[in-house]
Amino acid sequence: MIDYNYFMNENELKQRLEELKSQIREHNYRYHVLDSPIISDAEYDRLLQELREIERAHPEWVTPDSPTQRVGGAISERFEKVSHPGPILSLANAFDADGLRAWHERISKLDERVKGTSFVVEPKLDGLTVVLHYENGLFIRGATRGDGEVGEDITVNLKTLNTLPLSIPVTREGPSAPERLVVRGEAFINLDDFEKLNRQQEEKGEKIYQTPRNTAAGALRNLDPAVTAARPLRLFVYTIVDSSEARTDSQSGSLMLLADYGFPVSDIHIVCDSIEEVVEVCESWIGKRHDLPYEIDGMVVKINDLALADDLGVVGKDPRGAIAYKFPAETVTTTLLDIGVNVGRTGVLTPYAILAAVQIGGVTVQQATLHNFDFIAEKDIRIGDKVMVKRAGDVIPYVEGPVVEARTGSEEKFSPPALCPSCQEPVTPVPGEVALFCVNPACPAQLVRNVEHFVSRSTLDIVGLGIKIVEQLVNEGLVNNVADLYTLTLEDLLALEGFAQKKAENILESIEASKQQPLSRLIYALGIKGVGEVVSDQLAQEYRSLDRLQTVTREELESLEGIGPNIAQATVDWFSLPANQKVRNQLKSVGMWPAASKEQATGTTLEGKTFVITGTLESFTRDEAKDYIQNLGGKVTSSVSSKTDYLVAGENAGSKLQKAQDLGVEILDESALRALAERGGNG
Repeated sequence: MIDYNYFMNENELKQRLEELKSQIREHNYRYHVLDSPIISDAEYDRLLQELREIERAHPEWVTPDSPTQRVGGAISERFEKVSHPGPILSLANAFDADGLRAWHERISKLDERVKGTSFVVEPKLDGLTVVLHYENGLFIRGATRGDGEVGEDITVNLKTLNTLPLSIPVTREGPSAPERLVVRGEAFINLDDFEKLNRQQEEKGEKIYQTPRNTAAGALRNLDPAVTAARPLRLFVYTIVDSSEARTDSQSGSLMLLADYGFPVSDIHIVCDSIEEVVEVCESWIGKRHDLPYEIDGMVVKINDLALADDLGVVGKDPRGAIAYKFPAETVTTTLLDIGVNVGRTGVLTPYAILAAVQIGGVTVQQATLHNFDFIAEKDIRIGDKVMVKRAGDVIPYVEGPVVEARTGSEEKFSPPALCPSCQEPVTPVPGEVALFCVNPACPAQLVRNVEHFVSRSTLDIVGLGIKIVEQLVNEGLVNNVADLYTLTLEDLLALEGFAQKKAENILESIEASKQQPLSRLIYALGIKGVGEVVSDQLAQEYRSLDRLQTVTREELESLEGIGPNIAQATVDWFSLPANQKVRNQLKSVGMWPAASKEQATGTTLEGKTFVITGTLESFTRDEAKDYIQNLGGKVTSSVSSKTDYLVAGENAGSKLQKAQDLGVEILDESALRALAERGGNG
């Protein structure tokens, strides 16, 4: 840690703090809003770390707009109510060109100026409306729309959005902030980010989210800000609700002003000089909507003249000066012919709908996702039902629910499978998770991915066995489980397409060399659900052989630090399955049965000390540093906690360094680690 007081006086240090805050705000804006960074991630991390060190030395200088205060921490028990400074109105809808023309005719009769005015057409985002309050440029409060008059205070959650500026203007060139500014925007999730999130959820056997819109709304209204921070939320701002200074008289000018302040603003806003031009623009976006990275369900048409729009007033809860042009529905009704079940690479069973062919947005759809088995039960979806199916852009079509009124009584209720549809082994539910799992490593649907994991660099490091060769071995019937790798012969490999003598010999040599890998690597290679590198190391040190590990009980495993009931049960289940017992016996018979020596497990010089390794080390790889510590009796974990004794930090150490400093954990570089080991772990 740098002692800044040694190099500069307090005024200079405070000036440096303000410079850092300004620089980081601008880099955040360039990265998250403009998508045009001008420094590397490592440089950004160094600036942020320097700011944190100054604020740690002078906590009285920490302000709410500091980049270090972006992520909220404490879990709220409830949301406070927030009154909006003016009504946050909804919009009336037009569903076709005639609807737009009728709206224009109505408001033209109310005010002749409408006939000569211009309009702004913007995308109608399918997200959650948020209202943001700024005082003297500082973000002080954020709320949901609520009933239009009163919303819920979600300030802490909104601070987790990297695209939301905590102070304005974001750049030095931006206009000065008014004393009071309230703006309206939309929080949403990009389609690619949504698909990635669901893939991650599926691999973990956790809840699959149904729509980007609902996911965004749920994240912002979650009582735990950490959950919000983990969701890929974005923000566009599009309206000035209230301001202490009137700096523009048009909607197009408002959008430019908001962008100048540093707010994220959609680059789609078209100024139209007539209602016929508005119709043309709106209709053109029906076909272009899927070119956008996020979902829109229409276009919003606004009178550009803000004074005229205000003079037109409100009808009910809808402003007369704006209207939503809604796109044709992308939800259709068809018949659910059957429900199929896929088996993913991690053994997760996922249901899917088999449909009577139907056209959605010009694409023929015959299959759609059903999310998970809980979703089928909650919606009471039955085989034979008429179901509503939605497709948005390139997103996989999904079933929204059944049309209950169309039932004839011939529909059949669906029961989740008791056996894996691929291997016919019993499937396993996991407490606290919505998925069912096939835990049979020889399951054909999982076998290729299981073998790929078994031979990977982080496990047994069998060089030359990439995914294509693994597929060859499985397809030819040479490998029916991971243990079959050790029975391959030169003749087996030479009979395969693309294999020459040297290539085959090298692979066999690498397979044989893998028998020298330590027990921890073999445990990790087995692919037990939830058992990663750290837990594998822990199990190897605790039990020292598979002979011992295969006999442990769930209660024994749960007594170990860091191992919860899910991992404990998954481990016991793995060793209890007949197919896995066969794999275990085959491995033992071919000599793939390493054991950790007691000397390696207990050591002396670093015994009883817990380490976390982060960043890029100079003379060690991360694996080498871990082996070094463990061979001397130390324990290596993946995350920093109050139980961590030392953080070994290299270049670009990141968030683990910050957490260690916050918890008072001692920081070591490589030379300090070696010195600690030499003096027996006594600081």
